[in-house]
Amino acid sequence: MRTRRRRPSGALAAGLVLAFGLAACGRAGEVDDRDADVPRDTRAIGLLLPDNTNRFDRFDRPLIERRIAELCPECTVEFASAQADVATQQQQVDAMITKGVGVLILDAVDSRSLRSSVERARAAGIEVVAYDRLVEGPVSAYVSFDGERVGRLQGEALLEALGDEARGGQIVMMNGSATDPNSAWFKKGALAALEGKVRIGKAYDTAEWRPLNAHINMSGAIAALGAESIDGVYSANDGLASGIISALKSAKIHPLPPVTGQDAELAALQRIVAGEQYMSVYKPFRLEAGAAAEMAVALIRGEPPDRVATGRVTSATTRDIPAVLLTPVSVTAGNIEDTVIADGMYSVDQICTPKYASDCDRAGLTP
Repeated sequence: MRTRRRRPSGALAAGLVLAFGLAACGRAGEVDDRDADVPRDTRAIGLLLPDNTNRFDRFDRPLIERRIAELCPECTVEFASAQADVATQQQQVDAMITKGVGVLILDAVDSRSLRSSVERARAAGIEVVAYDRLVEGPVSAYVSFDGERVGRLQGEALLEALGDEARGGQIVMMNGSATDPNSAWFKKGALAALEGKVRIGKAYDTAEWRPLNAHINMSGAIAALGAESIDGVYSANDGLASGIISALKSAKIHPLPPVTGQDAELAALQRIVAGEQYMSVYKPFRLEAGAAAEMAVALIRGEPPDRVATGRVTSATTRDIPAVLLTPVSVTAGNIEDTVIADGMYSVDQICTPKYASDCDRAGLTP
């Protein structure tokens, strides 16, 4: 049985569903010749986001809308949130086709299930910019962060937290949803850092990125491996990390092993200063939103997205897609002030609520 020494805490209502029935534009994913005859509004840009979590409400949507307004004052933005429901988002794509938008920025709830919707949009003459997640189908451009780099940062941070315990130690891998192509990139990067350095006792693909599913999987890993034999946990994002940590606490594991994350969510940053989560990956959403807006405006004006793209990617269905892949940043208790706070993502006051005041003092964060 491994004797664990304490590790230091140092080192992130339904939305608008447009009211156009499927009867007006055929079944979801079915190409209707009438769609090609719908007049296109060359100034209208559709924005479809997967849910209305804090990230999308607070950052992505307003940042995209603001940048489009700066680049194209005559442009309008038609927004809808899918509330994490595939069928809802399929209907929203149909509604955008019927409405006659010229370009669609789409962050797909499910990259595979939205393929037919993308095909339908393109058949109707709508250019599609895949945002944050590479949806299948004939997209014109893609904007996200370098997924392999995200995974590598997570894996390297976990090894750093483990230190000498990595050799001969054992971790659990809590990967993202198998239907999200980003998950494969995160996993590939993480494995490149971890394989051969630490033993992977259990690995899971977490259905629908749900924290509850991560909690259930982690509880199973604890039962199978034993509480004292788990030295660290690779978590693909902060939501999964919350479920993992709740399972570790339920099993009375103390001190908590290091747990990774991604997205620099406010709750995750608070867990980091409290020593419950080791790190997160900060993805400057302003840069991602800005690149998506620039590509959408270029396409609205009939210009190729290549002038914005910095590289190319290939999906399961489409080769050589013009892409912007941005650089993520590792965040630990030691650099929160120099990253998410310095960029204005969150303030010290937002992170250091009374509950976390003493933790913030130890981390050197003072309001």
